[in-house]
Amino acid sequence: MEQDALDLGPDRTLLLVDDDEAFVKRLAKAMEKRGFEVETAESVADGRSIVTQRPPAYAVVDLRLEDGNGLDVVELLRERRPDSRIVVLTGYGAIATAVAAVKIGAIDYLAKPADATDVTSALLARKDELPPPPDNPMSADRVRWEHIQRVYELCDRNVSETARRLSMHRRTLQRILAKRSPR
Repeated sequence: MEQDALDLGPDRTLLLVDDDEAFVKRLAKAMEKRGFEVETAESVADGRSIVTQRPPAYAVVDLRLEDGNGLDVVELLRERRPDSRIVVLTGYGAIATAVAAVKIGAIDYLAKPADATDVTSALLARKDELPPPPDNPMSADRVRWEHIQRVYELCDRNVSETARRLSMHRRTLQRILAKRSPR
């Protein structure tokens, strides 16, 4: 544990921005145990306010928040503190958003559910080292479900439009959406 604290550097400030209150509290506790000085925000507005007043050395930002896009927080933090190490988290992983997050300054992109170990590894990874493969990668069924959910959200929860874009029968899509997410 002490070795981890040494690796953080002199500024151990960490901003967690996520609108899932239970998740952000658990992650905050776990990151404090690892030596970070954690501050949390549950919206884009709160995240931007904290970044404006006290730009942290580290940040973990959820992509989709109730009041907007977490990339707005990433962009502002990159302007205010170019040396900050930022990881973007999302439940809706997509290559396009991963590229956008990295282009505006994130050092990594993790799909939820990510735990404190995954987040710490991403925050402290050196530029020239590849991250290790995940211990518990999403199953193929889960990846498919995530993709369907993402397209459904992008279509403003319109079942007919989502089914058309996925080349899927509308009733089949409705059955999939009615079920719980696979593990």
